[in-house]
Amino acid sequence: MSAALARIPRMALTCAAIACLNAISWSLVTPPFEVPDEPDHFAYVKQLAETGRPPSSSSEDLSKEESAALYALDSERLRLRPQIHAIQTQGEQEALERALASDAHETGSPAAGVATSQPPLYYALEAIPYSLASGASVLDRVALMRLFSALLAGFTALFAYLFVREALPAAPWAWSVGGLSIALAPLLAFMSGAVNPDALLFAVSAALFYCLARAFRRGLGTRDAIAIGAVTAIGFMSKLNFIGLAPGVLLGLVVLTVRQARAIGHSAWRRLALAGGLALSPIVLYALVNALSDHPVLGLVSQASPGGSLLAELNYVWQLYLPALPGAVSDFPGLFTAREIWFHQYVGLYGWLDTPLPGWVDNLALVPATLIAALCLRSLYRGRAALRSRALELATYAIMAFGLMALIGLASYQHFPATDAEFGQVRYLLPLLAPLGAALALAARGAGRRWGPAVGAAIVVLFIAHDIFSQLQVIARYYG
Repeated sequence: MSAALARIPRMALTCAAIACLNAISWSLVTPPFEVPDEPDHFAYVKQLAETGRPPSSSSEDLSKEESAALYALDSERLRLRPQIHAIQTQGEQEALERALASDAHETGSPAAGVATSQPPLYYALEAIPYSLASGASVLDRVALMRLFSALLAGFTALFAYLFVREALPAAPWAWSVGGLSIALAPLLAFMSGAVNPDALLFAVSAALFYCLARAFRRGLGTRDAIAIGAVTAIGFMSKLNFIGLAPGVLLGLVVLTVRQARAIGHSAWRRLALAGGLALSPIVLYALVNALSDHPVLGLVSQASPGGSLLAELNYVWQLYLPALPGAVSDFPGLFTAREIWFHQYVGLYGWLDTPLPGWVDNLALVPATLIAALCLRSLYRGRAALRSRALELATYAIMAFGLMALIGLASYQHFPATDAEFGQVRYLLPLLAPLGAALALAARGAGRRWGPAVGAAIVVLFIAHDIFSQLQVIARYYG
C-alpha cells in the first residue's frame, strides 16, 4: 500500500483531499434528505443493511422511522418551496428530537422508490457506515453515510487528475488546472455530499477514463486489460446510467487490441477476452438471477419501450441538447435546451432542483464559459496534427460521451410529452468530469506559454468562487 501511494503524484493526492473536504462541507450545509432521491437511497441502504436483501417495491411507502424523520423535518413542505426555510426555532428542534427518539423503528424498508431498480454495490458499501451508526438516530446515520460518499469525491478528483496527466503528457503545469477545477466543482461536491449512487458512478467513470488513457499511451498490457475490465464491471454494479458509457469502452478495447496485435500477435485478443469477460460478468450474473426468479432477464431495461417512432425518438434526443433541425417538429418550443437546461443547471441548481443562483449569475457565467471554450478550441486547433494521430482515442471518449447523452435522452423520452425533459439534469452528465478536466487544462494551454499559467490560475480561482457562492446560496435558501 505504501509503495502504491508513493507512485501517486502528490498533486493528485492534493486534488483528492480538496474534493473530499469540499464534499464534506456540502454535506454539512445541505439539510438531510434535501438532495434528489436521497430518502429513497437511504431506504435502500436500510433494507440491505438490516435484512441482507434489496428492496422489492418501488413505491414511496418508506419505513416508519424514516417517515417520522421526514415528517419532523417538514420535508414535504420544504421541498420545491424556496420561500420556506429549514428548522430554525428551539421548539422545532425539540419536536425533531422527540420524533427521532420515538420507538418507530422497524426492520428494513421493502420499498425504496426510484432507488429500487438500481444495482446494489453502492448501497452495500453504504451499509458499512449505516451499520456502524445502527444505534444512532436516522439523521446521525445519514450524516455518517454522507461522509462515506464524500470520500468517493476524492477518488473522482484523483482519477480526473491522472486522466489529464495521461491525456496531455506534454503539459505538466496544466495538469493541476484540470485536477483542481474538478475537485472544486460545486455540483460534484453537492451530489457526493449526499447519499446517492451518483457519487460512486462519478468515481468509477473517472477511473475508467484514466485506465483507457493509460492504455492508449502505453499499450494494452495484461494488467491494463484487467483494470479496464474490473472498473467496467464495478461501473455496471454502480448505477444503470453506466450503460451509456459501454459502447465507447468496447470501441476503445477493440482499437487497443488491434494495435497490440500488430506488436505481439494473436495473444493480444486474449487480453480483449479477459477484459470483456470481467466487464460483462455482472450483467451475466444479473440476467441469470432474473431468469431463475422468473423476472425479465435484464430487469427494467427489458421493459423499456420508446412509445413512438424511431425518427421521433431521435429527433427528441437531438433537441434535448441542440436546436431543432430545419423542418423538424419542435419538441421544446421556445426553449434553447443547451443553455436553459444544461448550462443554467451547471451554473447552479441545488436542493430538489429548487435552489438556483440568481438569474444575473447565469448571464454573467456566459462570459468566462465562452472565453474558456474559445481558448480550448484554440489549443485544439494548434495541436491539430497531434489530434489526427490520436483520432481513434478521441473517438473512444466521444462515443462514451454520446452514449451517455443518448441514454439520458432515451430515458427522458419514455416520459414525453407528459414531462418535457424528465432526466434533463446536469448531474447525469458528471461521469464526464475527467474529459472536462482535460478541456480546462487545454483552455489554459490555449493562452500560450506566457499567459497560460496565469489563465490556469484564474480558472481555478473561478471554480473556487463558484463553489463558495453556491454554498452561500444554499445556506441562504434553507437557513436565511
